[in-house]
Amino acid sequence: MNIEDLTRPERRLWEAFPKGESVDLSSGDPAYDDLGQADRWGSERVVRAEVLVALLVGAVEPQPGQVAAVRLGGARITGSLNLGHAEVSVPLALTGCTFDDAPHLYWASMNSVHLMRCRLPGLIASGTRVDGHLWLEGSRISGGLWLDGANITGILNMSGVQLTNPGGDALLGDRLAVDANVYCDQGFSANGEVRLPGARVGGQLIFRGARLHNPSGAALYASRLDVAANVFCDGGFTSEGEIRLRGARVGGYLSFVGARLSAPERTALNADDLAVETDVYCSDGFSAVGAVSFAGARVTGQLSLRDAHLRNEQGTALSVQRLQAEELLLRTAEPITGIADLSYARISLLRDDAASWPARLQLDGLQYETLEPPLTARQRLDWLHRDTDGYAPQPYERLAQTYRSLGLDSDGRSVLLAKARDRRQTQGLPRKIVGWLQDILVGYGYRPFRAASWLIGLLAFGTIVFSFHKPAILNSDDTPHFNPFIYTLDLLLPIGDLGQERVFSPDGVYQWIAMFIVTAGLLLGLTVAAGATRALSRE
Repeated sequence: MNIEDLTRPERRLWEAFPKGESVDLSSGDPAYDDLGQADRWGSERVVRAEVLVALLVGAVEPQPGQVAAVRLGGARITGSLNLGHAEVSVPLALTGCTFDDAPHLYWASMNSVHLMRCRLPGLIASGTRVDGHLWLEGSRISGGLWLDGANITGILNMSGVQLTNPGGDALLGDRLAVDANVYCDQGFSANGEVRLPGARVGGQLIFRGARLHNPSGAALYASRLDVAANVFCDGGFTSEGEIRLRGARVGGYLSFVGARLSAPERTALNADDLAVETDVYCSDGFSAVGAVSFAGARVTGQLSLRDAHLRNEQGTALSVQRLQAEELLLRTAEPITGIADLSYARISLLRDDAASWPARLQLDGLQYETLEPPLTARQRLDWLHRDTDGYAPQPYERLAQTYRSLGLDSDGRSVLLAKARDRRQTQGLPRKIVGWLQDILVGYGYRPFRAASWLIGLLAFGTIVFSFHKPAILNSDDTPHFNPFIYTLDLLLPIGDLGQERVFSPDGVYQWIAMFIVTAGLLLGLTVAAGATRALSRE
């Protein structure tokens, strides 16, 4: 490029480059310098993109002892800034500039790139390698920011960036690799899909206070995302559209504290098969309209839904199916609207609150070691009876075992008795009748000594009856004195001999009464023995 062909602002930039000095073309008038007024800027603020390209690829040698750089502010850049496949060894720093055409940095090797508070009709940096920081703070980018396959060895700063590409990809970051932190905070917004599938972040991923808008699809699509440290989607984070973190891995903790997600009748937060090394916080005002799913997720610490608001009236509002977590804190601000699916989850400590239980649950296969609070058996049975799938034996067995491990044996037996009664409702009429008799007599073996009251009642009944009707004597030799109490007791005892039954024999209807007492005594005695043995074996 011939220096004689340069305009005055271009010549200033050309001369400043060897020393890395800044060239500021702004007027100092905030109203005039507003990027929305760029069409009114005169030629004194226009720089051709080809001049920037020439400087960046080596048209001018750096001054010895100085660090050459393109540092430009307040300019309108015309033409196409095309650095595709270029080797750029000097920094590029543009502040408060506006572009007529989207810059093309695809597969370029850059030193560091700062495009701060700029306005761009797009930025194509697919496959770009940046040895340093990519700083886009405060910029407005329409038409899409393409960073798919890019590799940034420093920080990716998109604080305050506004991305606009309705119905398309606002940020295309498939397989993006950033060695340090990624900042999408301080007013970051995206109208369109933010894509980070397969992306790798070596530090923290920060969406604090971000606003994502893509109601017809995914607001954030980050399946298989790998973040070495923490992920922050809090501090006023909002999204209209689905948040997809399926198969993602977070090396620190994941925070959705106070976040507001909306994807009506769809999945507001899909964190299936997520792996988090510490805790997950969907708490303290977190709200989701649409399903929240942690199915198959692995959380080394706590998954907290304290004071959360979950709503999905037509289906599952919360799914932790097959979740593995040290602790699940399920004390929502209000009862979950929709189904809460806890089936086949494995949790060491389940902390909940009866006041916030959802009306519909799925509990089959749920494993937990401790409940906090344990509550009474009657309260926990109300919890089990909310299962939309109806009777299943495992939830009762698990709850009873938990009570026994806490030393609450009576509550454990009450749960198993409820299990037998609920199972009876699923059986045919003959088994229902047998079960009903078992329940009345001995509470299905979980109330084994209930039969003793029946025995006492029969003993009193027989004593009264045979007090008014003395049975006939069978053997007149050495006849003992008749005692109605001992006689009835002799009839009741299935084994042993008190010397009354073999000597006295009633007739008529009293013979049938005696046979009834003998039969009932046999059945009740065996039931007491079986029930007591069963209770002792459980101990």
